[in-house]
Amino acid sequence: MNRKKFYLTFLIALITITLSACGQKKNESVYQTVRQTKTINWGIKADTPLFSSMSVKDSKIRGFEIDLAEALTHKMLGKNAKANFVTTTANTKIQLLKNKNIDAVIAAMTITPERKKQVDFSNPYFPAGQSIMVAKNSKIKNVKDLNNKRVLIVKGTTAADAVHKFAPKAEILQFDDYGQAFAALKADQGDALVTDNGILAGILHDNPGYKLTGGTFTNQPYGIAVNKGQKEMMKHINTALDELEKDGTYNRLAKKWFGNIPGFNIKEIEQY
Repeated sequence: MNRKKFYLTFLIALITITLSACGQKKNESVYQTVRQTKTINWGIKADTPLFSSMSVKDSKIRGFEIDLAEALTHKMLGKNAKANFVTTTANTKIQLLKNKNIDAVIAAMTITPERKKQVDFSNPYFPAGQSIMVAKNSKIKNVKDLNNKRVLIVKGTTAADAVHKFAPKAEILQFDDYGQAFAALKADQGDALVTDNGILAGILHDNPGYKLTGGTFTNQPYGIAVNKGQKEMMKHINTALDELEKDGTYNRLAKKWFGNIPGFNIKEIEQY
């Protein structure tokens, strides 16, 4: 073999090995990785009271989803396994998942057909729906009353589409997170804040000068998201969710975080 043919053969072999390695990495099983490391990296949010929010006292993130993620981790990997939490936003959670910075997302994430094109979802774990928060003296009673009103929402959520569908004449103002959106409501920059009922219940818990009105006007349950093609990871998440419901852990956590919220029907969660 002459030198030219040798280098050509070497180059082809190198390309083949590289492509093979890339293919293996692309199709790598997330579940097998977390099983080996005994750690699941969960994408969460830090601005969603009751679900997952950071305490100003000790800077720790607590909430229903934090407790649920830890319980799922232990069910899937054993008592000594670790749930590691990575803070995301509505705009970054899918990209972080795609980039393999996290293994799964549990962040008040509504299951939608559009999102299903990008990620796979677990069975629903929370019965969410769009609702409306207004000041206690507001005359807004239902979603139709949002027409010709300024409605505050958070970027990357499903609220904008829901409001446009039921109140097409509403003016939408978007913010990066719920803290900013609620601050705008308090500053009278908008007439109403629209997002999921559970999230609004969390905000209402610490802000008695406001109220929920009109009930939920959509049915949009939350699911845990994993990368496309990670069937083994999804299977074990769904199995763990089912086991937590059967052994009473799920209901205990739901009651812990939502049982004392005025106007919130805890039975809807417990029977979910």
